[in-house]
Amino acid sequence: MRNNHEIDFRVFGEEMQCVEIELDPQETVVAESGAFMYMDDGIQMQTIFGDGSKSGGGFFDKILGAGKRLLTGESLFMTAFTHQGAGKARVAFASPYPGKIIPLDLQQLGGKIVCQKDSFLCAAKGVAIGIEWQRKLGTGLFGGEGFIMQKIEGDGYAFCHAGGHIIERELKPGETLRIDTGCVVAYTSTIDFDIQFVGGIRNTLFGGEGVFFAVLRGPGKVWLQTLPISRLASRIISYGSGNRKEEGSILGGLGNLLDGDGR
Repeated sequence: MRNNHEIDFRVFGEEMQCVEIELDPQETVVAESGAFMYMDDGIQMQTIFGDGSKSGGGFFDKILGAGKRLLTGESLFMTAFTHQGAGKARVAFASPYPGKIIPLDLQQLGGKIVCQKDSFLCAAKGVAIGIEWQRKLGTGLFGGEGFIMQKIEGDGYAFCHAGGHIIERELKPGETLRIDTGCVVAYTSTIDFDIQFVGGIRNTLFGGEGVFFAVLRGPGKVWLQTLPISRLASRIISYGSGNRKEEGSILGGLGNLLDGDGR
C-alpha cells in the first residue's frame, strides 16, 4: 500500500515527450511551474508553496520547504492538479526540451532518488522534492552540479526529464562507471557518487572532454542522458557567435564557403 497518491500514466512521443496522468476523484499530481500541457474538465489547478508533501505544519515550515527548492534552482511555487469531479480525468505535462521522460516508481527504488537540479517534472501528491548536499568536497566543487542536487522521496510515482536518449544501468556491488559529469541524470540512494581527475597533461589541455569524470559505484541503478542541456546550449551559442572550429585553416575556410557560411 502506498502513502502517496496512486496514479496511472502514459508517456507519448519520441523526441519531445509528454506524460498523461489519469486521476481518480480527489487524486492530485504536483508539477513544476511551466510543465502543464492540458487537462480534462473537473480538474482544479492550484499554486502551492513547495511540493505540497506536508499537509500539516505552520507557515514557517512551508517557507522552509519552498526555500529548499529555491536552492536547487527551482521556483518557490509548484502547481497542484486535483480531480474534483466524478469518474476519471487526465492531465498532461510536457518536457521543456528534446529528450525523454523517465517514470520513477519510488516504492520499487528504495524510496529515494538523487537527480539533477532541473530534471524534475511532476509527481504524485505526497512525494517530497528537496535538496541533497554533496558531502565530498571534490564532488561539490567539480561535479558539474555543485554541492546541491535534488532528492525525490516517497513511495509514489515521480517523473524526470533529460536530454537526448536515456541509458539505464544497473550496477552490481563494487562495479564502477566513469561518466561525463553532465550526463548523469539520476541515481538511487545506494550509489556512491564521486569525482575523479582525468589525468595526463594532454588529456587535460587538449582532450576537449572536461577535466573530471563522475564516478558512480554500485550497487544501484543509474540513469544517463546522451545530450545534457548545457552541452546543447554551448553548441548553439558557438554557432550563433560565428566562431567555427575549422575557421583557422585554409581548408576550413573553403568548407565554410561551400556550405554557405563564407563571410
